[in-house]
Amino acid sequence: MKYKSICILFFLMIVFEAVYSQKWKRDRKEFVFTLGATNFLGELGGRNQIGVNNIMDIDFPSTKLVGGIGYRYKLYKKVATKGNLYFGYVGGNDNLTQEPYRNNRNLNFSSMVVELSGQIEYLFFKAREGHRYNLKGIKGWKNIHTEFYGFVGIGGFYFNPKAKYNGDWYYLKKLHTEGQGLTPTRTDYSNFQICIPYGLGVKFAIDRKWSVGIEYGMRKTFTDYIDDVSTTYYNPDELIQNAGTASAYCANPTNGTLSPNVTAPGQQRGDPRDKDGYMFGTITVFYKIPKGFNLPKF
Repeated sequence: MKYKSICILFFLMIVFEAVYSQKWKRDRKEFVFTLGATNFLGELGGRNQIGVNNIMDIDFPSTKLVGGIGYRYKLYKKVATKGNLYFGYVGGNDNLTQEPYRNNRNLNFSSMVVELSGQIEYLFFKAREGHRYNLKGIKGWKNIHTEFYGFVGIGGFYFNPKAKYNGDWYYLKKLHTEGQGLTPTRTDYSNFQICIPYGLGVKFAIDRKWSVGIEYGMRKTFTDYIDDVSTTYYNPDELIQNAGTASAYCANPTNGTLSPNVTAPGQQRGDPRDKDGYMFGTITVFYKIPKGFNLPKF
């Protein structure tokens, strides 16, 4: 009788494990809520060095906020897709760096970023959950669930850089600061661009429905005009004639610490070989969608 009871208990444990191992299929849909910080990688701002356009050039004083919502769906046990809609700001300021040429250039900008993106997540591994049966002698944390994942995707984003002149904010694209649209060799840039998000994340289950995570993601872009800076200085007289004094000032507000020739027409203002980028570091909350709940169909 004793052995029969043990066999029945063992059989039930195996059945329970088999059912639990398929749990991800029942809880494969989640809403995602995000809040965090942004940072910009481009010509403006940066550390006290010549720009390197990577994570080593992070300008922490220019950190701004981002928030977002999303929908996550598990395709397989280790693979999920996630759609995101982010609203945030990025910015850069040459006044915040002591690198001589950047500081002398004295440019600054701020821009809203609205990003719609999709990504594929791959679960690298889970931390051991431990036992679920309170069996004596079995070690491990009970019901602890931690996931480590990486992701890559594709998205589109909107930006519109602006700067302040005489107390008012001006959208820089309209000012043609590098002669964009004023000469055939310099065309206007688009406010809508493509980005490739990629990064890492960790997710901790709080209970059956709620999880919280930390995610860090870079955005590779294909534009050098998120900060409105890319090529060379333009003739200020033509800027005044076509777009007013605000254009000439926002194109070249140098503080004059170096030779005036450094910011003369035709001199380097940015570097078109290095495209701009931005990053999000966020705290993310996940809510498992109850069975029977369906997103509205349009």
